Amino acid sequence: MKNWEYIVLIAIIILFVAVPFFTGPYILHVTTTILTFLSLALSWDMMLRTGQLSFGTAGFFGIGGYTAVLVYLIFNMNPLLSIIVGGIFAAIIAFILGFAILRLRGIYFAITTLALSGVFMVIIKNLSNITGGAEGTILPSAIFNGNPIKIYWLTLVIAIITIIVSELFQKTKIYFAITSTRNDEIVAKSSGIDIFRYLVFVFVITSAIQGIIGGAYAQQYGFVSPESTFSTHFLLLPIAMCLAGGLYSTIGSVVGAVLLGIIAEYLKMQFPYGHLIIYGVIIVLVVLLMPRGIAGTIKDILKKRR
Repeated sequence: MKNWEYIVLIAIIILFVAVPFFTGPYILHVTTTILTFLSLALSWDMMLRTGQLSFGTAGFFGIGGYTAVLVYLIFNMNPLLSIIVGGIFAAIIAFILGFAILRLRGIYFAITTLALSGVFMVIIKNLSNITGGAEGTILPSAIFNGNPIKIYWLTLVIAIITIIVSELFQKTKIYFAITSTRNDEIVAKSSGIDIFRYLVFVFVITSAIQGIIGGAYAQQYGFVSPESTFSTHFLLLPIAMCLAGGLYSTIGSVVGAVLLGIIAEYLKMQFPYGHLIIYGVIIVLVVLLMPRGIAGTIKDILKKRR
């Protein structure tokens, strides 16, 4: 990451830290939502850096949410600990599935991961004695008794940890392994890189992050249901944020999440029945006019000046 990217990233984090001290409940809620999708966008982009297009974000998000709620209700577990358990269970599921689906490539892998949400949803509905079936499950109370400031800090901590993990990927040998795999898998294999091992590792880590985010989200609202918890909204919006901000980078996902999060909320207020159409048009324009995203376009401009 270049110096200017670090400066922008630190400035955004400082801005998020300052939000609870200078804003009211509404802005706090909006910012909490932005942080949630920022973390999801980063986790999706980390998997994309391997060259594998995963559509399983909503699936592991939902698994984490349901796990956090159920272990809290059944075992009377601490809400914070239940969120961690949600991430661990999502990682275990990803590890098991990874041995089968990570041998697939391209569109076959994408379609398989897209089907995961549907499969998980069917399982949840059929385990009605445990999960509440199609109607879902309600918690006695939200985490921190619904205190918005404490919930915000929890969401911010998860987002910062996700940013750190994303940056560590860029600084270790994992980065070179997954980048070479994305560029040319045959050359990577001939260089002695254990592609499958790295794919499984990244898949498990990103799924664990998505599970933790899902657990925190479920504890925040005190409710889970198959349709809402496994909603494609938790897949499509993070992807749009990455496309707008720039792929294969931490700063791209962060910038895209902040800008599109603010734009989405503004459009909801101005066009309550047509904001999704306008939102889609904005995304299409960004992709067409800035194919490398906002962060990528800025990088290109700076390179030309040099």
